[in-house]
Amino acid sequence: MLAAAVTVLLGTVVTILSRSHADRNVYPSAGVLFVHVLEREHFKGEFPPYPKSGDASNDPITFNTNLKGFPDRPGWLRYIQRTPHGDGVLYGSPTAEHVGKPTVIEITAYNRRTFETARHNLVINVMATEEFPLPYQAEFYIKNMNVEEMLASEVLGDFLGAVKNVWQPERLNAINITSALDRGGRVPLPINNLKEGVYVMVGADVPFSSCLREVENPRNQLRCSQEMEPDISCDKKFRAQFHIDWCKISLVDINKVVPVYVSRPDPGTGILPEFGEYNPPSESLKSPDYFSDFLVTLAIPSAVALVLFFILGYTMCCRREGVIQLVHHSAIQKSTKELRGMSKNREISWPLSTLPVFNPVSGEVVPPIHPDNYETTSMPLMQTQANLQNQITIPQQRPSGKWYP
Repeated sequence: MLAAAVTVLLGTVVTILSRSHADRNVYPSAGVLFVHVLEREHFKGEFPPYPKSGDASNDPITFNTNLKGFPDRPGWLRYIQRTPHGDGVLYGSPTAEHVGKPTVIEITAYNRRTFETARHNLVINVMATEEFPLPYQAEFYIKNMNVEEMLASEVLGDFLGAVKNVWQPERLNAINITSALDRGGRVPLPINNLKEGVYVMVGADVPFSSCLREVENPRNQLRCSQEMEPDISCDKKFRAQFHIDWCKISLVDINKVVPVYVSRPDPGTGILPEFGEYNPPSESLKSPDYFSDFLVTLAIPSAVALVLFFILGYTMCCRREGVIQLVHHSAIQKSTKELRGMSKNREISWPLSTLPVFNPVSGEVVPPIHPDNYETTSMPLMQTQANLQNQITIPQQRPSGKWYP
């Protein structure tokens, strides 16, 4: 029983160790683009294979990268992986501030089929060189590329070769690559194989060539302001593979850039100085006085409303104009009631449109006054005495409660 337990424990230890790689050291230079590819093939041996032979390459694997002891990566280091079936890429440009400070990146591979993980550390040792940073730096915006496509060594080599042909420097290096999405660009529509775009910064040791300086021509600046493509003589050397937006090119000579020094206060030890014991306020504090607030919010508006009420009452009831208006109003109401009472006692015949189809007393059917094809538009508005003879008088109710025809 004990031997079986020991065997299981040893098997567990071996399994854990087999999924943990040794640390890998890399030595990038400050001011030069750093690219590290996380290959899926490197981690496939750490996961159990498919039951069917030849299907191990279909395992979906994703990577998580973070600075050891922290949830995210350093600010200069980026990571991208489009799909679980593609390799991941760590890329960025370290600066002189990172020289001599080893950066440990924890890389965790997740197998989305078996839900197992494999982990190893990548130790980045930034080296300082006297040749970098190069003084003349140009940033190009390439419209027909995504960042992971540009990070491929052969594609980046082709672009640097094209830049070298139009610049003719002795030393030329890629300094940084940034996706257009990180610069506030919009995600392109998934049609016509559109790309998100990528910014590529390169540095050289010689001044900018006349071809690159053509962007600063006033004529080309005017065309850029009108959203038209400028005329660049060396564009044909890039057009076969790279579509460059020359209106977004940036040329910087760091020798002429005035450095800006920001003075930062001493962060200190993070411990508050000792000021003695804390004395809470006394319990015998005076309650705040709300009388003035009461006058402003309630008493003053109430007083103004009362004054206006008395002024209106005096105008309507005590002055001659107000009394006349009240008398007129009372007379109008009295006349209206009298007219309504008189209208109830009038004996009028019903309109032709409301005549019954039979006599309510004798039951005799009353024929219509006019045939169906009669032109009603020619009917006079005022009925003559002859027309009134054909109308039927509506029975009226007498006070005694009896009906008379």
